[in-house]
Amino acid sequence: MAASAQVRFRPAAAGDVLTAVPLIHSSGPAAFEYVFAVPGRSDAQAFLRYAFADGAGEFGWRNHCVGELDGRVVAVGAGYGASTHWAFTLAAARQILGFFGWRHAAGVIARGLRVEGVIAPPSGEMHYLAHLGVEPGLRGRGIGQALIRHLAAQASALGRAPLALDVAATNPRAQALYQRCGFAVTGERPSTLADARGQVPPHRRMERWS
Repeated sequence: MAASAQVRFRPAAAGDVLTAVPLIHSSGPAAFEYVFAVPGRSDAQAFLRYAFADGAGEFGWRNHCVGELDGRVVAVGAGYGASTHWAFTLAAARQILGFFGWRHAAGVIARGLRVEGVIAPPSGEMHYLAHLGVEPGLRGRGIGQALIRHLAAQASALGRAPLALDVAATNPRAQALYQRCGFAVTGERPSTLADARGQVPPHRRMERWS
């Protein structure tokens, strides 16, 4: 039986933090490190673990689903609409301040706002898919497509369209997966964001209407 047929999806829980966060991070490591890594203080995954365990907002466990195979988490993803914007903004501000303290919080928030110029939040009635990650050793076995089907079914139940996501222009494998799932590129945002750890690449918005 194909791995995708054996994966079972469920809402994430706080206890998934150690397996889910590396997969979330893998969905956009350059952007996560640019925003949340503070030299001498922490890397991005340390903050993501903190925010995931907190539960609230874009990065909290309540905003995610996970896919399990043989009792272990092998996939993660999130889907949400524009109505979450203010709740997510307030949760992120609280989490950033709580984790980084006043000394570093302003810089983290400023970098996050700059990244939103490259990876725009959802608008209108779109249902935005984010933090899509599959265990590296299981990629190419249909689990990513199964994850998208699961998230698309949730969007359909809520009556939201289109489905939308962003993909790094430097990640043609992921773009090809999304195209197989019916998504098409609708625009590209350039990026000049960079620091000592590297550059946030340009990102392409992809959408699917059915």
